[in-house]
Amino acid sequence: MPWSTPFAHPMDLPEGGQIATLEQAGAYITKLQRQTHDSPPWQNAMHVLIQAADHGGPIEFARLGMLQALFPKGTPVYHSVDKDPKWRNRSKLVRDR
Repeated sequence: MPWSTPFAHPMDLPEGGQIATLEQAGAYITKLQRQTHDSPPWQNAMHVLIQAADHGGPIEFARLGMLQALFPKGTPVYHSVDKDPKWRNRSKLVRDR
């Protein structure tokens, strides 16, 4: 599949503009700062782009990789293990009744 292959749905960039083809996505990644470019989400996005363009991989995976890199999820909030969940104290086991 050539690099000029369009995505099914163009992706909107956070700073404005759109990415519509594999070539535009690859150019966008290469223009990123070195530290950002070397982060795992962007490395994954570049990997799936190359797979789609050079090896006939699914283009939707390339699109999803780009979207995950463009709009990362926040860091998960872990609650303290010391606190008992409220559901544990609500009901008693049958053997304890």
